[in-house]
Amino acid sequence: MRRFSQRSHLVTLSDINITPLLDLAFVLLIIFVITTPLLEQSIDLKLPRGGRPETPLIKSDIRTVEVSGTGYYALDKRRMQLAPMIVQLANEFRANKNLVVYIRADKDCRYDLVAQVIDGCQKYGITRYSLRTDPSPK
Repeated sequence: MRRFSQRSHLVTLSDINITPLLDLAFVLLIIFVITTPLLEQSIDLKLPRGGRPETPLIKSDIRTVEVSGTGYYALDKRRMQLAPMIVQLANEFRANKNLVVYIRADKDCRYDLVAQVIDGCQKYGITRYSLRTDPSPK
């Protein structure tokens, strides 16, 4: 009988106490929340003064180039070949240095068609262009 009474004192626990694990998890979470923004900081730069401020966009300064999936180009909704379109953009850029070219390309068109428009713009010094997209629905 005595042996049986000794076994009652040596009962093993079958449950795991998770309180220390939760405490450790919360401490690690707090450490990561505090240190992550410090790791993601970019380089601290002090930019020099100079240059000229950006001029606001005026609708008359914007030209829209459209590229279809089949390889057709349009400048302000008029269908044109690539070379005459680039020449016309260059002439307009000489007259108006604030010219901005919006490039709207079909999502299924070949990339080289868009690259040819960008290359043509850069060749004549047109550096202000924007690749336009369709805004995603909310």
